[in-house]
Amino acid sequence: MKEVLLIVIAYLIGSVPTAVWVSKAFFGIDIREYGSGNAGATNTFRVLGPRWGTFVMAIDVIKGVIATSLYIVLPYYMTNEWDRTNLMIGLGLAAVLGHIFPIWADFRGGKGVATLFGMILAIQPLVAVCCVGVFLLVLYLTRFVSLSSILASVAFAVLILFIFRAEEPLYRAFAIAVALLVILTHQKNITRLLRGSESKVPILKYRDRRKSRRRESKGEE
Repeated sequence: MKEVLLIVIAYLIGSVPTAVWVSKAFFGIDIREYGSGNAGATNTFRVLGPRWGTFVMAIDVIKGVIATSLYIVLPYYMTNEWDRTNLMIGLGLAAVLGHIFPIWADFRGGKGVATLFGMILAIQPLVAVCCVGVFLLVLYLTRFVSLSSILASVAFAVLILFIFRAEEPLYRAFAIAVALLVILTHQKNITRLLRGSESKVPILKYRDRRKSRRRESKGEE
């Protein structure tokens, strides 16, 4: 019964619509009416800029960490690693579900990637760091947050199944489910990527300007 209550609380934490509240409080708009229409960090980057996009992403990650760590209020799980991992997965998924279908924002949220990362960070920090490395590398090379998220989720599954070789069946199934979930929730992004119409986030613009100047200078030569 206590576990069920914690899962409900985790869902409510995940339901905090960071992007919606930020856009309404500081810009007088609903972020869901602009850009891709999602209430997540990616669309916040696109519509409100990198500063607010980073802020929203950080808060959404923290939501995942806090919700997944709620197990600490039950002493039993402090000394039972297998059961703790299973409960953490349940808590984290409840938070991700809350982010995607937030009760505080008419059940219209984001895609849950940042909150999902917070969940992974709480369960297995080293794997999370590796996924961040993949995410940042792809983002640096392409400036597509959607592609970065997809490849980071695939990397998570590969790490859990083949590199770290997690023994818990639920954890292995979860890793596969994460990759599939992220791919499914990014179907529109994948379509736009294939068509070449996916928007890039407004970061690393100085790097792009330098490249543009170099191309122009070569053209003049």
